[in-house]
Parts: sequence; C-alpha cells; structure tokens
Amino acid sequence: MVLMTKTSLVDPELARVLDKLPNFGGITLETLADARTSLLMPPTEVPVPPGVVIEERRLPGPAGAPEIPALLYRYTDRGPPRAALLHIHGGGYVAGNALRDDEAMRILAGNLGLVILSVDYRLAPETPFPGGHEDCYAALVWLQRNAEALGVDPARIGIRGNSAGGGLAAGVALMARDRGGPAIAFQLLLYPMIDDRTGVHPYAGEHVWPLAANRFGWRSLLGHEPGIAGVSPYAAPARADNLAGLPPAFIAVGALDLFVDENIDYAKRLIAAGVPTELKVYPGAYHGFDLVPGAKVADDCKRDMQNALARGLATRSG
Repeated sequence: MVLMTKTSLVDPELARVLDKLPNFGGITLETLADARTSLLMPPTEVPVPPGVVIEERRLPGPAGAPEIPALLYRYTDRGPPRAALLHIHGGGYVAGNALRDDEAMRILAGNLGLVILSVDYRLAPETPFPGGHEDCYAALVWLQRNAEALGVDPARIGIRGNSAGGGLAAGVALMARDRGGPAIAFQLLLYPMIDDRTGVHPYAGEHVWPLAANRFGWRSLLGHEPGIAGVSPYAAPARADNLAGLPPAFIAVGALDLFVDENIDYAKRLIAAGVPTELKVYPGAYHGFDLVPGAKVADDCKRDMQNALARGLATRSG
C-alpha cells in the first residue's frame, strides 16, 4: 500500500516548482512588508492586445474615503458595446495589487474582447472590513455608470476574483443584490477565500497558503479572531443564509487547496438556491496553481475559466 501524503498527491508538474514558491505560513505583522514584496510581479512580456489601451485611473471612493486606483483595459474602437469585467486581485486581504494580474488581464481582454477594470482596493490590517469591500463595490458602480462612455453593455458586466479577490467578488455580488445595485451578469471565483471558519482538510493547505496564514489574513480583515459569531456575510460570504438571486457562478479550486471544502460547499449551496453554478476541482493542485507556467493542470484551469467567462458574458472565446 502506498501511503498518501500532502506532497505525494501534488501534480508532478506542480511539484517541480514547490521549492521556488513562497509559503506564507509564518506571516505576521512584522513580516507583512516582506510578504507584500514577494507578491509583486515583474513586468509582463505579454504584449498589449491590438486595439487595447491600458490606463491608470483613480475612481471615486466610498463616502469619506480616498480615491481608488485602478487599471482600465479598454478598446479604442467604437463598435458594438462590449462585455466588461471587474477584476479583484488576491493576496489574503493583506497584500497584492492590480499590476500583479496584468498579464492575465491582457490575455482575457485580447481573447474575449472584454473591457476590464482591475481595482486596487485598500488592504488590511491598515483598512479592515468593510473598507476594501466598499472600494470594490464603488468600482462596480463606477463601471456601470460609465458603461456608455467605455463602450460597455451594462447588461453584460461580470466580476472575477482570485483567492481573497474571489472572496471580495462574492461579497460584492451579495452587496449588489441586497442594495439593489448594479446587475452582475456572471461571477467567476478562483479558489475564493470566503469562510473565516475554515476547517483543516487532511490533505490540503500545506503549500503556499496554509492555515496559519489564513488566520492572519482573516484576523487582519476582521479586526478580531476569526470564527466568532457576528461576522458579516459580506466579509465571509459562506456565512450568508440566503444565496438566492445571485449571478450565475463558476468556481475553480485545487483539491489540495486549503479552501477546497468551503468552495465545494459554497457551490452546492448556490446550486440549492437556484443559482446556475459550475464547479471545477483540479486534482493535485495547491493554492495559486494556475500561476505555474507550462503545467497542464494550470493551462486547463485557465482555459476553463476563459470558456466560462465567454459563456457567462456571451462573448467570443479564442
């Protein structure tokens, strides 16, 4: 009998780069600056798609809050209105920025013909909940209000986020539903961080983003220990009692990701609430696996996400 371990279950192509990946298990307030630096990405070598311009924008912030930096990927032609995407980066609610996902956004804009707004929300612990969430909601409102000027079809605005960005995207979808805000046509949640009560899966959570890092992220966001009563479902969407009326969803997660159980459970609850939902669980994949170049499972995930966006926003894929 072969004894299965957390490492032996890792996809071989993903296992080859494990020693090169950061592991945030020791993240603390004292090491947060270094962790933020480790998440900065070098400039992308992917060219700007033809007809696309990338602009740095500063959007109106929530009442009493500063402006919100963002990257806008828009087309210069004035053809038929395009679908649009609000993208929210990951980083455990405490790190990351919009530039980190620039390569992925260039590819999506080019392949799907999307207008994309990638938002730099305020980070915890300097700005605890609901600051960053309100930033993302304000960015969604701005995108909807400026749809005509941007050449966007307001009926085809989607939202996408990875990790903490996926949690923010799910939270913003709840906020928009409850506030009667902008209609969201589709939500794509890539290994979303959605439950401050995250349990320990026997074969998950060892690599990249383990339980200790997760507790630090939630503590920073909430301003108190995670798992206690009274946490807002906008902060932790898995706590929402009612998921009816939310946008159709695509959820992707690795089988070895700390978030696998909470993501599967959220997908099941969306389905039970009548929300069209597709769930993909990738064997041998840990948190952030889609960023590993050349790995087939990473390429499969990126293809699946692109196809889901094409269907959800009724745009082309190619």
